[in-house]
Amino acid sequence: MSTISFEDLKAIMSRCIGELDGQEITENDLGTSFTDLGYDSLAVLEIASQVQREYGLKIPDEAIESMDSPQAVIDYVNTSLAAV
Repeated sequence: MSTISFEDLKAIMSRCIGELDGQEITENDLGTSFTDLGYDSLAVLEIASQVQREYGLKIPDEAIESMDSPQAVIDYVNTSLAAV
């Protein structure tokens, strides 16, 4: 895989955590913090873990800490994949 799309990340998030209170994440939520979306730090770690496995990336802890929104994950992953 050469990039991660919103739909790819949404599928990973759903597999890791499921939908929160029946709310589906939309593209309008890309810039919303995970906290505001109802995801805690453990959920973000699980999302990062799944991304690492599926995309063959090593994501340092510092990068995971800076992934505070779905858009931040997409940006980091796509930048990292482009550099490979």
